Amino acid sequence: MRFARLGPAGQEVPVVIDGGRVLDVSPVTADIDGAFLADGGIDRVRDAVAAGSLPELADAATRRVGAPVARPSAVYCIGMNYAAHAAESGSAPPEHMVVFMKAPGAMAGPDDDVEIPAGSTKTDWEVELAIVIGRRAQRLHAPADAAAHIAGYAVGNDVSERDWQLAVSGGQWSKGKSAPGFLPLGPWLVTPDEVDAADVRLRSWVNGQPRQDSRTSDLIFGIDHIVWELSRYLTLEPGDVVLTGTPEGVALSGRFPYLSAGDVVELEIEGLGRQRQRYVSRS
Repeated sequence: MRFARLGPAGQEVPVVIDGGRVLDVSPVTADIDGAFLADGGIDRVRDAVAAGSLPELADAATRRVGAPVARPSAVYCIGMNYAAHAAESGSAPPEHMVVFMKAPGAMAGPDDDVEIPAGSTKTDWEVELAIVIGRRAQRLHAPADAAAHIAGYAVGNDVSERDWQLAVSGGQWSKGKSAPGFLPLGPWLVTPDEVDAADVRLRSWVNGQPRQDSRTSDLIFGIDHIVWELSRYLTLEPGDVVLTGTPEGVALSGRFPYLSAGDVVELEIEGLGRQRQRYVSRS
């Protein structure tokens, strides 16, 4: 199933895409959030679709697309999780998972404009597979237990300000990761039965020019390992978002310029949809 949230920021309507139809999920839930996922919401929607009890949202095509999950309690990120990206960052592939956090308030719709913060000179793009947690995960016994705790997957852009991340970070990356709008997410939350997220192609473009092109099969730490290992150190709650890392082809490599006002970034993951953001200056 493919879930989305459509409408102005803060007023999104939860929907499910059923073939060519966009069905309003409001009769089942007020929103696509952690409570919905934890309480068997996906199965309830599946039953409602089968019963034909959900109305079609007639003006869906004209509505803004919001992030497909609302109000995560946390956003966890895995750094340098593709060997080639670690190399372009000047680092060896990590022996242990590199984990940092991104403010949940950075989350935005997949096609929303992204504001380059005042004083930023090194705003960068990063296409990433995002995991959305569906059941609380705490001290899982093995990676094989992870799948039961995953609600689905989405396209994420881990927008980064590299000076703030690295030069003035104080040793932590989150300062350069958490500006408003620095996590475009979506367009869809896609359930695991719809996509083999362990081996999908992910790509990015800037102003129509190719930048990143890789597959999630090249992850150093795979999806199940990430969820399992995180659960050893913290509690993953329903609705939480986990960004799994980005492949090579970002501006940090020195091969491409950083983003400026007017630039357009597009990102796509096979089976999970496409994003398009215009980058604007702070007014």
